[in-house]
Amino acid sequence: MKKEERQAIIERVIVQNRIGTQEELIKILKDRGIKATQATISRDIRELHITKKADNTGQVRYVVYKHQPADQSERLYKSIRDNVSRVDQVQFMLIVHTIARNANGLGAVIDDYQIPHVLGTLAGYDTLVLICDSVESASQVGSMIKQHMKNA
Repeated sequence: MKKEERQAIIERVIVQNRIGTQEELIKILKDRGIKATQATISRDIRELHITKKADNTGQVRYVVYKHQPADQSERLYKSIRDNVSRVDQVQFMLIVHTIARNANGLGAVIDDYQIPHVLGTLAGYDTLVLICDSVESASQVGSMIKQHMKNA
């Protein structure tokens, strides 16, 4: 099976089902006669911009970011506005506090946007760490995030 076909099926499965783990996704694909390794599925998830997010029942599941604003910066600002509750700076790092279960989704948006001077992100349950290349860069990125927070 071609990569594009497999990815189209993965996208459809995630939209139509509540999938919370790669293992669940692999099982559904296997039931449909599609064999794929965990590494392949992981790569497909990343390429399709699929991330985990809490749904309206509070369960974490995969979601496809297809209906996002066309402008990348608006997508970033909306994600900040909808998810960030507080930002703290520790030298060259930013500790971004989010709504429960949404740090990973925000991290994916930030990674996609490729904010200058942000070298990487590390997401937990409700905390996202942004590692910047300098104290000054962390301060600038922190100011940008605070500017776009709902309670700013």
